[in-house]
Amino acid sequence: MTVFFTSDTHFGDPRVLTKDHRPFRTIPEHDEALVARWNGTVSPTDTVWHLGDFALHVSAERIGELLGNLRGKKHLVTGNNDGPDTLAAKGWASVQAYAELDVDDKHLVLCHYAFRTWKNNSKGWLDLHGHSHGRLSHLTHQYDVGVDVWDFRPVTLETILTMRRWGKTQR
Repeated sequence: MTVFFTSDTHFGDPRVLTKDHRPFRTIPEHDEALVARWNGTVSPTDTVWHLGDFALHVSAERIGELLGNLRGKKHLVTGNNDGPDTLAAKGWASVQAYAELDVDDKHLVLCHYAFRTWKNNSKGWLDLHGHSHGRLSHLTHQYDVGVDVWDFRPVTLETILTMRRWGKTQR
């Protein structure tokens, strides 16, 4: 089992095509591509932590369909664009506004929003976040896991840390 992180999929939200300059012509094309990239990365036995803004402007049925089509055990850390239907969807293993997690001997703080400071940041804890769509300057021990940064797919902690270590951009 591998643990993945992602955020800001914004399924069904037409604003991401222009505001975030995503390379898709239509929302159906966008949503289909994100599902395909997710499922090409994640196996059914993997775990995915989605750090908010899963879907907007879609029905509860569509949210359930999306969650059913996406591989892995899915946890939601809520974002500002996650409405009641997203929060109530049965496809989540858990739903919370904030989480702390240990992965690969690293302590993680998970929130939709990037923190200026966070629990034990001076002791090496890492802050994983979404919301900023790759627009924030890098801080030590802080990582944007949004799809706009990681080729529109979930990413492992190992990949995040390796890419940053070598000074590579995520896009």
